[in-house]
Amino acid sequence: MSKLIAICGKICSGKSFYANNILANENVVILSVDELTFFVSNNLQGENYNRLAENVKEYLKTKAVELIKKGISVIFDWGFWTRESRRSLTEFCKLKDIDIEWHFVDISDEDWEINIEERNNKILSGIKDYNFYIDDGLKDKCLFLWEKPESNEINVLYKFNRK
Repeated sequence: MSKLIAICGKICSGKSFYANNILANENVVILSVDELTFFVSNNLQGENYNRLAENVKEYLKTKAVELIKKGISVIFDWGFWTRESRRSLTEFCKLKDIDIEWHFVDISDEDWEINIEERNNKILSGIKDYNFYIDDGLKDKCLFLWEKPESNEINVLYKFNRK
């Protein structure tokens, strides 16, 4: 039966890496807010990013329902940083009669800092993908907004480990 896999984790924790591992082994489609906003705005979202991201999320939720009702499972590679965002999506799925499975990508502080440095270095070297540079201001903002899920909020725990 098709389902929605919602991947939760802070910025640069390995969510996309994890989503692509699932994609390699299951019949799923990945829907990523960052990927779509990048292609729509050429990564020049600036101060309009939050509004654009909310519109993209609503669009992707509509597409996810269509795909799931056709028997195709969907991965939301979004982050779901707050308890409210997780609760809201769970409620949305309940109303649409869609099975949801919450996956949490956990990462050590050391590996997280390495991931950020590697991402930033790729961007500075000119490698084009849908990631954006994470400066200290964005990192602090993300940490402020991040609410780590409780064990009763998740179905699958994935520990990112570069070793």
